Amino acid sequence: MTSKDPDSRKRIGLPEDSFGDFQYRQALAEEMLPHIGRMYRNNVHLMLYGTLLVNLSVSEIMQAHRFVRETEENELSEYEIYQVILILSELGLGPSEIDVGIIATAFLENKEKDLEEFVKKSVEDLIGKEQQPNGAHKDVVLYGFGRIGRLITRLLIEDSGGGDNLRLRAIVVRKSSDDDIVKRANLLRTDSVHGPFKGTVRVERETETLVINGNEVKIIYANSPEEIDYTKYNIDDALLIDNTGIWREKEALAQHIKCKGISKVLLTAPGKKGVKNIVYGINNQDLPENEEIVGAASCTTNAIVPVLKALNDEFIIQQGHIETVHAYTNDQNLIDNYHKKARRGRSAALNLVITETGAGKAVGEVLPELQGKLTANAIRVPTPNVSLAIMKLTFENEHSKEELNSFLRNKAFHSELKDQIDFTSSPEMVSNDFVGSRYACIVDSAATLSQSNNAVFYVWYDNEFGYSVQLLRVAKQMAGIKYPRFPKYS
Repeated sequence: MTSKDPDSRKRIGLPEDSFGDFQYRQALAEEMLPHIGRMYRNNVHLMLYGTLLVNLSVSEIMQAHRFVRETEENELSEYEIYQVILILSELGLGPSEIDVGIIATAFLENKEKDLEEFVKKSVEDLIGKEQQPNGAHKDVVLYGFGRIGRLITRLLIEDSGGGDNLRLRAIVVRKSSDDDIVKRANLLRTDSVHGPFKGTVRVERETETLVINGNEVKIIYANSPEEIDYTKYNIDDALLIDNTGIWREKEALAQHIKCKGISKVLLTAPGKKGVKNIVYGINNQDLPENEEIVGAASCTTNAIVPVLKALNDEFIIQQGHIETVHAYTNDQNLIDNYHKKARRGRSAALNLVITETGAGKAVGEVLPELQGKLTANAIRVPTPNVSLAIMKLTFENEHSKEELNSFLRNKAFHSELKDQIDFTSSPEMVSNDFVGSRYACIVDSAATLSQSNNAVFYVWYDNEFGYSVQLLRVAKQMAGIKYPRFPKYS
């Protein structure tokens, strides 16, 4: 094993009493919870190197600390983080996202003497700007309630904070049976891949409403958009998220805009013919405020574009090929049956299935500088979630594996792409380890290959959850909701 392996790397000042030290750190994590929750209800979202601390258990908070120690190769502990959170909780901060891990590490690295003064300086623009909950919010409607729709629901409810945010008001589906709403509620409560919903779901049959963590969400039964007048449900100027995948062209998606109460539409698939595709963190700055219909590209495009942009900006990509090893989707057949597309009719649970992907072309649309330089193909494999992009790239000059990995590690933790790119140095990671990842992609540095000016990168992504997080970011921008991120230094 290399010296970077977390279980062989020497640490400074290991405790003499490991169990006692663990109990002490566990107690600190327990003490963090009420502060994290209270600040969250005032729309202050605390993070630890990009990991949102809201709704995490004590053990999950401790695991997040260990991840930072292993990957960043520092000794950041619950002690430093607790002290930072304690100081922040007394400052009356305005709505924001605050990375307490970055603040604590900067304090240690800069060898500052007064932590309270350092923390205050890091968030000085927010102090005394506390905002009362239940203020203005943006109505959201989900059209469709499949895999992505249910995950977006979880994220919207989780992100509701004090109410000054996106608020899910309605879900539109076709009625399948008399107990349709009960079945929809159960699908939200439980998930074979992502586990149980962290919250409560109550069904009100008479009003056809789901009450999700106190949020009243109307279930609207309709066979087509033109049947619906959303203002009848006190929904107005709403953002509609179409996750059906049925309509992908601007003219077809415009039927939602014609409905009373809807002002904007976000498509959870690659848009076509007049629909601008946005990969958050890459080209979202090009999105006009008045754009009514937007596509969020595909999960694969969201996964590969951040890494490709970072590498091309630094090393210049001459050409490359991307092979996507993708989890099977509901589009495929469980057992052999007719399918209009080649090979996809064969059992998804039993076969590796070669199929096409538009990711290569989509990269050129989002990153014009790579137009015509990449080819792409895909293989569907018998796993329900988490996919892998294998990127073989040719650079302008020669670069070692160590140089490339070091660059991507820095991008993952200390750059404008840190919300999109995650990084792992463990040689033992497999696909299930990335279920629930909130990043567009995770660079598997242990698998990186380099020879001359050629390199191969292995990039994991939760094609359901990671993509849904990216969708939420685009939705917030469309709704004009943006929380400032602190600290402002990297």
